[in-house]
Amino acid sequence: MSERRSIGIIGGTGYVSGELLRLLAGHPRLALGCIASTSRSGAPIAATFPNLAGCYPDASFASVSDLEGAWRDGALAGVFCAAPHGTAAALIDGLLQANGASEGRIVDISADFRFRDPAVFAEIYGQAHGAPERTALFTCAVPEHHADISTPHATQPGCFATAMLLGVIPLIQSGLAHTEFFISGVTGSTGSGRTPLPTTHHPERHANLFAYKPLCHRHAPEVAAVADALTGRRPEIHFVPHSGPFARGIHVTIQGKLCPGTRPEDLAAVLTSAYEEGAFVEIVDAPPRIKDVVGSNRARIHVSCEGDSYVALVVIDNLIKGAAGGAMQWMNRLLDLPEHSGLTQAGPAWI
Repeated sequence: MSERRSIGIIGGTGYVSGELLRLLAGHPRLALGCIASTSRSGAPIAATFPNLAGCYPDASFASVSDLEGAWRDGALAGVFCAAPHGTAAALIDGLLQANGASEGRIVDISADFRFRDPAVFAEIYGQAHGAPERTALFTCAVPEHHADISTPHATQPGCFATAMLLGVIPLIQSGLAHTEFFISGVTGSTGSGRTPLPTTHHPERHANLFAYKPLCHRHAPEVAAVADALTGRRPEIHFVPHSGPFARGIHVTIQGKLCPGTRPEDLAAVLTSAYEEGAFVEIVDAPPRIKDVVGSNRARIHVSCEGDSYVALVVIDNLIKGAAGGAMQWMNRLLDLPEHSGLTQAGPAWI
């Protein structure tokens, strides 16, 4: 077996970092080299992630300066940044300033490098960008949609955005459907992060379903920007997100109008063709269920038509395909590894 290359993680205590650690533990070609936390430096990884105690029995969180030193010395082939939105850019800027001998790659999972224009980020997130001169170094896309990128680093779109893009990009590229999309999505509570909030508190979330930020969620302009960069056509996205009474998974319903002359079988054929060479996206004959994909890097899509209307249904795991798994796909590609490496585990289905 080839030697495993060392990978770093910044922002190491959230749910996405836990999934990155789990994926790295089973990766045939990559291994954890250093995980940095600003709040738990020196603490055992297993104290934060007891489920990973068997994988990392003696490993501890390092400081950001320790990780920067490993990066500067060329000890890390790549770094995942799972820090919160608004803080990731400055941390990545610090890495790049400390570049030294490193030719490593960075995959950002925050929102900080999803927009090429820093002013757009500032408008949507209400704060100045932490490293505006670095945005041109990153490409933001779902890995299946960008066969070859010219930038040294990559950014994984947000979890809701990933699910929406899986459905809308082939439709835009095909020209078979109008580029105005009406989208409803439901996400599990892990999508809100580890810090408890009124909308993620179990008594409020359990056996409950509610919408939030209707028609003004920040993933809508993100989808429009990514789609525009990929296809040259900027779609209209009308998005209503919902909080669901489960921990993980996303179900997205995309509705729109077909262009004249489009047949139902044309739409299914376009989606099948778009993903037939990939390992993770499957077009299915019946509406997919979240438990079909939870715990895995897989996505399932179903499309139905009636007259000139269509609906596309997409399910993914928000923490894996929508975050850590998609980011791992990017890291594999940036390091010239098979894209599916470390990502072929089946989901547990009954969690």
